[in-house]
Amino acid sequence: MIGIMSDSHDNLPAIDAAVDYFNEERVDLVIHAGDLISPFTARHFQKLESPFLAIYGNNDGEREGLKEAYKKMCYLEDFKEISLYNRKLAVIHGTNQALVESLSCSKIYDVIIKGHTHDVEITKKESLIINPGETCGYLTGDRTVVILEPDDLSHRIIYL
Repeated sequence: MIGIMSDSHDNLPAIDAAVDYFNEERVDLVIHAGDLISPFTARHFQKLESPFLAIYGNNDGEREGLKEAYKKMCYLEDFKEISLYNRKLAVIHGTNQALVESLSCSKIYDVIIKGHTHDVEITKKESLIINPGETCGYLTGDRTVVILEPDDLSHRIIYL
């Protein structure tokens, strides 16, 4: 089981709620699709009991500080390609929707994980495209994450 989140925007209570939920569910991995924002958030993600992968988002301006703060958990970059559970996943923040569509049309990836819009969106085209919405809840008022079952690609939207 994979926990998916994005756009936490250094909202510490929301990050803590997501970490607590993922720990309770005993997920195998947590993927963050960008906009961590501040290096001090790393202390809160270190409470995860599972591995953590993250990428940069468009609002992650202090990249060197983030890279240093997160280096014990993951290597931050703009794009990640992950192979696990006989699935191929791409993680991109999603500021370029045409690029997301191209990744899907390539038929290389079973799942594309993105963020940026703060809206939950799960669509199946050539790939399953998952935007878990915003963990922070700043724009929509909803703090959301997604649970993905990699064996059958079933998924659940979780309101924290």
